[in-house]
Amino acid sequence: MIKVALDAMGGDNAPKETVKGAIEAINADSDTFVYLVGLEDVINKELANYKYNKDQLEVVAASEVIETGEPPVMAVRRKKDSSLVKALYMVKEKKADAFVSAGSSGAILVGGQTIVGRLKGVQRPPMSPLVPTMNGVFLLADAGANVDSRPDFLVQWAKMGSIYMENVVGVKNPRVAIVNVGLEEEKGNQLVKETFPLLKACDDINFIGSIEAREIPNGGADVVVCDAFVGNVILKLYEGLGGGLLKKIKGVLMSSLKTKIGALLIKNKLKEELKTMDASQYGGAPLVGLNGLVVKTHGNAKSTEIRNSILQCVKFTKMNINDKIVKSLENMPTAND
Repeated sequence: MIKVALDAMGGDNAPKETVKGAIEAINADSDTFVYLVGLEDVINKELANYKYNKDQLEVVAASEVIETGEPPVMAVRRKKDSSLVKALYMVKEKKADAFVSAGSSGAILVGGQTIVGRLKGVQRPPMSPLVPTMNGVFLLADAGANVDSRPDFLVQWAKMGSIYMENVVGVKNPRVAIVNVGLEEEKGNQLVKETFPLLKACDDINFIGSIEAREIPNGGADVVVCDAFVGNVILKLYEGLGGGLLKKIKGVLMSSLKTKIGALLIKNKLKEELKTMDASQYGGAPLVGLNGLVVKTHGNAKSTEIRNSILQCVKFTKMNINDKIVKSLENMPTAND
């Protein structure tokens, strides 16, 4: 079985939705084992609501919880018996193959790098969510971990992202692009100008050049690389615009009797189409390049996203992604940190 340590207390909807997501995951896949890490009495109370195979789940007691507003470094150092820290140590000690949490992003980033640690050859692990497009998904690296980046970081992210998309998502020969303000090679800021020729010289990735932000939702690339400042802006704008458009559509459909009748006629088809643009269907954002998979879900994640994040970890582990990443980076020259 693939073992996943779930921070059962992390997120706005914990432990109700985290426990429910864990149950849904083990019920969906007999090869999945979940450690529910957190306040034992609270977790057991939630578990009493479900039927499940007890050979696929275990509660691991943790007496503390890291709150979202706490300073990440201090929280990780001081709250050693928190659900988040304890679950990360389970990955470090190889008791679990992967970690999932909807908790503090900062604490997950700090704990992932200081507790779990980086793979050999990895300079900086990127936060790499799968983001829906009009015809599938793309992997965005980096979306939040490394605001200040270097060209060699982005090259590694392109390689790791390609491995992830090909093996976990099933995209053959994934197209890699760098975010830019134009398509011409000479355009961009200093980071883009220095990174572009390095990506162009990589013979183990399918680099297609620059991509402008407006082409990203249309599926213009399968792996999109940029520093975390740019990536986080793209991700947040994506989420905000998507939510705003959905409200507009609902407003129009409910505006009159005629539109309400129309809404009833297209309801099922509309739900089907909108589901493909729901990020929760694709799991969380993996911190790729660590000695075990660390996945951050949205803070307001419901059971669907928790379940899919757990199953995402199972597939990642079964496909030996970390071994492929280490091999890919073996002969890559890197600057000193």
